Amino acid sequence: MSMMEAIREALSALRAHKLRSALTMLGMVIGVAAVIAMVAIGGGARDRVLAQVQSLGANLFIVLPGNVTQGGVRLGLGASSSLTEDDARAIEAEVPGVQITAPNSRTRTQVVAGGNNWFTEVVGVDLGWFEAREWSIASGRLFEPEETARGGQVVILGQTVARNLFGEGVDPIGETVRIRAVPFTVIGVMETKGQSMMGQDQDDTSFVPLPTIRQRLVGVNRANARSVGVIHVKIRDGESMAQAEDDMRQLLRQRHRLQPGQEDDFQIRNLTEIANTAAGAATTLSLLLAAVAAISLAVGGIGIMNIMLVSVTERTREIGLRLAVGARRRDVMRQFLIEATSLAAIGGIIGILTGLAAAFAVSARFGWPLLVEPQSIVGAVLFSGLVGVFFGWYPAKRASLLDPITALRTV
Repeated sequence: MSMMEAIREALSALRAHKLRSALTMLGMVIGVAAVIAMVAIGGGARDRVLAQVQSLGANLFIVLPGNVTQGGVRLGLGASSSLTEDDARAIEAEVPGVQITAPNSRTRTQVVAGGNNWFTEVVGVDLGWFEAREWSIASGRLFEPEETARGGQVVILGQTVARNLFGEGVDPIGETVRIRAVPFTVIGVMETKGQSMMGQDQDDTSFVPLPTIRQRLVGVNRANARSVGVIHVKIRDGESMAQAEDDMRQLLRQRHRLQPGQEDDFQIRNLTEIANTAAGAATTLSLLLAAVAAISLAVGGIGIMNIMLVSVTERTREIGLRLAVGARRRDVMRQFLIEATSLAAIGGIIGILTGLAAAFAVSARFGWPLLVEPQSIVGAVLFSGLVGVFFGWYPAKRASLLDPITALRTV
């Protein structure tokens, strides 16, 4: 018997019991659909996390004010401005591997342009901020050195702020906005950054020179006129992040005159490590969901084995007759293997279509990202075929080993 004849015979046998074949394929359909949907949704979530990681900037540390104790009372994180511009300059000059530091301070306030207003975050930065965050300008320009030195009344808007103040597609360069009643000239609009890992819209931000935010918007700290809220530290590619963190900690403890055993009055957070952990968690969740879905494939395979064993029992006389008129045992085995593989493969194809439809439906309903990889689709088809071969082998082998005389006597 040729391969084409075996395939025709197998498909004919499946058509003879349409309902039973459909119910048998259902397990494969559900399993493959679950795998495709979970991998697509999980892959999309992983890519979103990676995009958020990249939006933060590579090899980045954030240095924050830490716990401060006064009179035996712990005031909590950020209760005191323990960081200064001088700390940032010292880190950049004395810690090996540091590419640039970016001290900054921020406040949330209303920004007004004509008849429109928008409540947003205003960040005072120097030019190092844009390099550290790897954030480019979309239109206009960045601050001039003299503007950052003398505290010029200029502002660079994030995309969200520009859109809400001036409308979609309007170029705000050269326009005047008021921040806490202080006029600022718009000199630039930043590229789109998107959401951070915490779900914050990074484009909902405006940037002014660091001296300006102190002199014009939030006031000067009487205890330390050069205090800042945060220091971003970018490490060169190839440098040890762990070593840089240790060096920064030792330098800041020395500068802040902290005694051995005394708690740090600052915090150092490795954003790359946090981001990698988040990406790893997303990948692990995706694999877990795919593994759970793969169990459905195994269940579907067991269903195929069960129905093929029933088929062998029902067709014992047919098998005996084939063997008696000259069919080889391998022909019988091949026919039943093709039937089992066809059940799995057809169920796999329907499952792929169902899984893609379910994934797109979930994405449209909840706004979740999707990543449909061709290799996952090809893998699902191949795996479903292998399930058919694996679970169909025993029934096919059993059919091929039947004794023709005994089979023909079966009533």
